[in-house]
Amino acid sequence: MKLTDLFTTQLGREADRCRKALMNVPEGSNDWKPHEKSMQLGYLATLVATMPSWVAMAITQDELDLDPPGGSGYKPLEWSTRDELIAALDDAVAKAREALAGTTDEHLQTNWRLLVAGQVVLEDPRTMVIAEAFTHLAHHRGQLTVYLRLNDLPVPAIYGPSADEKSF
Repeated sequence: MKLTDLFTTQLGREADRCRKALMNVPEGSNDWKPHEKSMQLGYLATLVATMPSWVAMAITQDELDLDPPGGSGYKPLEWSTRDELIAALDDAVAKAREALAGTTDEHLQTNWRLLVAGQVVLEDPRTMVIAEAFTHLAHHRGQLTVYLRLNDLPVPAIYGPSADEKSF
């Protein structure tokens, strides 16, 4: 199996899981957080919705600087409706699919770099960067399901049944 096929299949599965979680995110609670050290619900939901685009970034860019000298850093999507979150997810997945369709397994073996203020903090083959993006996405989606539970909202079945969704 080609790596591009493997990642495209994984992307589809992760997109479906993200959609299920994002469909339960409450509107009007973007500032809510379970603890003062926790990230806000709106920011967390934005991460889950937009992280599939990291696949495209790892393919189409050679590096990302999180704090570019003289530049501006990441500006998260501002949303107010669940439909906007789902649209952001659909856009991120479409970008990732397009990038995967337009690349080769050979390109995926080349290195990609993450920088902070011009300093390299990570350099790995794109295959590893994409695999880690999926892991990172699963981590934040898991956080999001905890936020749902703490807000007395249904937690969807993700990798198996949940207390709220018994069928899988």
